[in-house]
Formats: sequence, C-alpha cells, structure tokens
Amino acid sequence: MSEQAQQSADRTDDTRQDGDVGATRDDEAVSRFVERFASQLVEAGMQRMSARVFACLLASDSGVLTSAELGERLQVSPAAVSGAIRYLSQVDMVSREREPGSRRDRYRVHSDQWYEALARRDNVLTRWEGTLREGVDSLGEDSPAGRRIAETVIFFEFLQKELAGLLQRWREHRDQMRADLESADR
Repeated sequence: MSEQAQQSADRTDDTRQDGDVGATRDDEAVSRFVERFASQLVEAGMQRMSARVFACLLASDSGVLTSAELGERLQVSPAAVSGAIRYLSQVDMVSREREPGSRRDRYRVHSDQWYEALARRDNVLTRWEGTLREGVDSLGEDSPAGRRIAETVIFFEFLQKELAGLLQRWREHRDQMRADLESADR
C-alpha cells in the first residue's frame, strides 16, 4: 500500500466510532481527551510534548501516524514532534517504521504498551536493589539510614515478586479477552 493510501486509511480509521463506519468522531472531544491524558502523564513525570505525542498516537485507531500527521493534530512544529519521538523511542514507548519505498517514518504505539512498560520496570527494580544493598553495606545495617534503605530493598523485592504474578495474570486475562472478542466477531 502506498504511503498516501495508508495515511488516508489511517484517517478513515480514526473517523469511525465504535466500529460504525458511517459515524464521525467529535474532533474537539478527541483533542480534549489527548490533552487531558497528556496532562496526567506530565504530572507523573513525562515531558510535556512526549506526553502529547504519546496520547495522540494512543487515541488513533491505527496506533500509527507520521510526523506530519502528529504535527497537524497537535498543532506543533516538526521539530517538537521529532524531539518527542526521540524520547519516546529511547524509552520504548513507540517504535519507528518505514513503509517500503517511502522516505517518511511512521510511529507506532503498540497495544501491549502498558504491559511492556511494567515488564521493563522489573529490570530497573533489580538494578536499584543492587545499588540499595550497597548503600545498606556502606551505611551499616543498624544505622537509621541503613534500616530505611534495607526496608526499601525489601519493598522492591516484594514488588518484583508481586509484579511477576500480576503480569502473568494479565497475559492470561488479555488472551481470554482477545479470544472472546474474536469469537464474537465471527
């Protein structure tokens, strides 16, 4: 499919509401959602433009948009989109892809985004635990700071154990949900 045809298909996908091909979405309501969710991501520590780009991709039916489409929807410059995409790519929240024969990149948010983000946290927690253990050794187990840091290590160990089970339960739930949706579509 040509890039222009794909962009048209993406725009058409984004005008459907609840699978109704004839319905159109309220663009202002979608924009308000994108900005509201982006604000919440900013409050949680994400950079503002990265949050807006991520929310915009998340709100598109296809989950795939070009830089130009993102800039148009968010009313921002290509440079702003580029910086946001660079950050989102580095933290594996979006991926970059290119249609064969095209020079334009397209950016994709994956349906398992939240699962993947939590799964990556497990690696971060492991690194933090190692460093915190060194802190306990450096400060001494019996010092107030040593005890506080030791409790943090125990919390992260607990969190990792619970997170592994939670992610497994999610995979099972997601697979069942997808199977149910698939059988309902038949």
